[in-house]
Amino acid sequence: MKSKAHVHNGNGYASESADSSSPSPPPSPRRRSYVSHCRRRLRSKVSSQTKSLGSFSTAILARRNIRYFFLLPLLYISGLLMCVGPFSALIGRAPIPGSVYRSHEIFQKLWSDIEADNSTAIELSSVWKYKRKLREQKPCPNVTALQHANFVSPAHSGYLIVEANGGLNQQRSAICNAVAVAGLLNAMLVIPHFEFHSVWRDPSEFGDIYDEDHFISTLEGYVKVVRGLPDMLMERYNYNISNITTFRVHAWAPVSYYLGVVHPFLQEEGVIRLAPFANRLAMSVPPHIQFLRCLTNYKALRFSSSISTLSKKLVNRMIEKSSRTDGKYVSVHLRFEEDMVAFSCCIYDGGEAEKLEMDSAREKGWRRKFTRKGRVVSPTLNRVEGKCPMTPLEVALMLRGMGFDNNTSIYLASGKIYQAERHLAPLIKMFPNLHTKESLATSDELAPFKGYSSQLAALDYMVCLFSEVFVTTQGGNFPHFLMGHRRFLYDGHAKTINPDKRKLVLLLQDVGISWAAFKEQMEAMLSESDRKGMMGYESEGVAITLLVDIFAKCSPPPRKKKSSFLILSFGVVEQRRFRHLSERLSSHGL
Repeated sequence: MKSKAHVHNGNGYASESADSSSPSPPPSPRRRSYVSHCRRRLRSKVSSQTKSLGSFSTAILARRNIRYFFLLPLLYISGLLMCVGPFSALIGRAPIPGSVYRSHEIFQKLWSDIEADNSTAIELSSVWKYKRKLREQKPCPNVTALQHANFVSPAHSGYLIVEANGGLNQQRSAICNAVAVAGLLNAMLVIPHFEFHSVWRDPSEFGDIYDEDHFISTLEGYVKVVRGLPDMLMERYNYNISNITTFRVHAWAPVSYYLGVVHPFLQEEGVIRLAPFANRLAMSVPPHIQFLRCLTNYKALRFSSSISTLSKKLVNRMIEKSSRTDGKYVSVHLRFEEDMVAFSCCIYDGGEAEKLEMDSAREKGWRRKFTRKGRVVSPTLNRVEGKCPMTPLEVALMLRGMGFDNNTSIYLASGKIYQAERHLAPLIKMFPNLHTKESLATSDELAPFKGYSSQLAALDYMVCLFSEVFVTTQGGNFPHFLMGHRRFLYDGHAKTINPDKRKLVLLLQDVGISWAAFKEQMEAMLSESDRKGMMGYESEGVAITLLVDIFAKCSPPPRKKKSSFLILSFGVVEQRRFRHLSERLSSHGL
């Protein structure tokens, strides 16, 4: 009714009193009246729609306010990430602490202090303060009884073929697991094959790296090892092992899988092939199977005569060149090869030229792995989290800060260093007595090893094994195996410097830091490495010390990604028991 009333009052007619003396004006023309009527009608609709829209908008906004309540915190967090991420430079914000490589600037600033400070040299013979106390030894179990109870069987289930992939030490891990699986399945193990890899490009066979005869004889009585399949089986598969049924076992497969799935097939076919094979067996296995892993790593795997002969020469030459430090030297495992730098996606001080080189190396080595849709690469975050390979300069700064002076002999275990001349210069400047396998061996001695990366890595491994101090800079199979082996040799102490790289990148970005302050931090880091070398890595949540008898299983690690290395690190009591056991094995002719 209001709407109709409103329309009626706006039609142009005037209400006059009946007794007015003035004549009424003529009515307005119909056309004009119609236009006015439409205009008023339009205003009425607009007004009505405005009110309706207003109430509708209010309702919408009220509902959306709830959404904004949840969206605003997300927008705020996103803004923070943009500010501290790759856009920080564009908007003038300070970078995340530790995210920018400035080690070269710090070196230039502190070099005069470093050069003048050579009076607090560490005595290598007393660098490790922590000593293990001797514990009462329990007699070893009856070896003969254990052997017959767990390993001797009237008939084998069949033949096991494995193809170990990766570099030297990943292959070593695969061999240890292969022996364990063969023992689990009561299978005869064929000498493992090594898969040719596009990165390492090493065509070496088992016998080129390890002593086959020693491997077979050491495992005799535990796992039967053969050099190849019998003719009868080879003929069945047209003399091509790729025709043999291949099991692609998932990582960390439990014992139940091997016994329930693999073993019945092995008994039926007489031979199976596992490929690829590395971390394909769970850590939690029966004690006698765990023992096989340990026996393989510490006793059965001995380098070939060619590697052993040259590595002994290199060790002796390092001792001779370390006369100023009583024949003791420091070994450094440096991972600053071009492929390692490219894979890390970290940014150093090479500018645009470095970026182009690394982009090219990534495309060549991994094609579109780093550029595919959805892949996020954050160099700054990698550095903050300690994932970037340490440069030779950073290693030198760290060691000088810890107290190693310029008389210290250093052995550098590495492949071809990225832009070696430029990056090695500051390391040589701070440690003139720097040696490598290339500088210690003659060209004729190294000639047979050229083009065989695993064999060259084996030479580095042996020289590092007998150093007084081992410095690991990037992690991986090489240092983990080496740390375990050094614990075995040095009564449970790894004698390893494992730097806290997250802390180090913070210090090496602080261009205002003094040499005294930097030294104080490095000395604390050395003390922590000493403590961990004695205690193990319990503080990092990784149990690598055996808690029970050598025949008991290793404690399964809480984080699987590191567990492939944990089988190789023993506590001092278990190491001595293992040595005792080894002597007992020898006395029994095993």
